[in-house]
Amino acid sequence: MKSVEDIKSIAIQVIRDEQKAVANLEKQVDNSFAEAVKLLFLCQGRVILTGIGKSANIATKIVSTLNSTGTPAIFMHAADAIHGDLGMVQKDDVVVCISKSGNTPEIKVLVPLIKHFGNKLIAIVGDSASFLAKEADVVLSAYVPHEACPNNLAPTSSTTAQLVMGDALAVALIECRNFTATDFARFHPGGALGKQLYLRVSDLSVLNEKPQISKNTSVRDAILEMTSKRLGCAVVVEEEKPVGIITDGDLRRMLNGGKQIDDLTAADIMSVNPKQIVADEYAVKALNIMKQNSITQLVVVDGEGFYVGVVHLHDILREGIL
Repeated sequence: MKSVEDIKSIAIQVIRDEQKAVANLEKQVDNSFAEAVKLLFLCQGRVILTGIGKSANIATKIVSTLNSTGTPAIFMHAADAIHGDLGMVQKDDVVVCISKSGNTPEIKVLVPLIKHFGNKLIAIVGDSASFLAKEADVVLSAYVPHEACPNNLAPTSSTTAQLVMGDALAVALIECRNFTATDFARFHPGGALGKQLYLRVSDLSVLNEKPQISKNTSVRDAILEMTSKRLGCAVVVEEEKPVGIITDGDLRRMLNGGKQIDDLTAADIMSVNPKQIVADEYAVKALNIMKQNSITQLVVVDGEGFYVGVVHLHDILREGIL
C-alpha cells in the first residue's frame, strides 16, 4: 500500500497530466471547429452522438448537455447501431462519432453505413490519420500525447479531452442560438437549479398568512399578530404600503431597554423602511437579499409598492434553492 504522501502525489500528477491534455486542445481548435458548429446549428434533425467503450460514456454526457441547452440530441451505441439501432438515424440528422483511435472494428463498420445514408459526419478523434478521420466530413482533433494512466492504457486524459471538446461545441451552440437563462429554465423545471430560474417570490408568499398592523397598534397586539401568523414579524402598513416592520429583534431591543410594554405602540419600536422585494422577482433574488442583510424575512410588494405579504427564509429552504 502506498503512503498518504505518495497517494496525494499520484492524484496531483493525474490532475497535471489532464490539465496539459486540455490545454493542448487550444492548438487543435481551427476552422474545422467552426464548420462543425455551423453544421450542428443548421441541422434540421437531431444530433446523434455515437462511440464505443469509454468514448460512448462521454457521448452520453454530451447528449445530455446538448439537450439541456436547446440542441436536440440522442445517443446511439456504435456496437448496437450495426445490430439494428441504426434505424434511429433519420435523413436530416447529423452524426458525431467519438473515438480515440478512430480504427475500432465497430467504427469501421458503422461509418460507411452513415455515409451511405447521406448524413453528415463529424469526428471527435485522437488520431487524425485514422479511418474515422479520413471518412468524416469534419474532423475535430482530440489528440493527447499520453494518458494519465501510468501504463498509458486506461482512457483518462483522452476522455477528458473528448468531454471538453464536446462542452466547447455545446457552449458555442448556446451562443449561436442566443440561448438564455429563461430558455434553460424551460428544460430544467425540477431540482434546485430549475427553481432558481423560474420560482418567483409570489409563488412562496401566497402560501403564507399576511401579518399586518398599523402604527397605533399596541405592542401587545403586535406580538399577538406576529405569533398567530408564525412568520416572526408584523408589517406596519399605512395606506396599504409598508412603512415599518417589527421582528423578534425589535422586541428584544425593547425589553432590554426596560420600557413598559403597555405604554408602547408599534410606531415606538418598529424598524422603518423594511427590506422589500417585488412579488414578481425570482425567489433566488430574495435569498440573496436576505444573505446580504442577515435577515430571515422580506416584505413583499406589488409593482406599485402596495403590501402583498411576506416571504421567509424557511420558504426558500423548503424549496431546496439554497
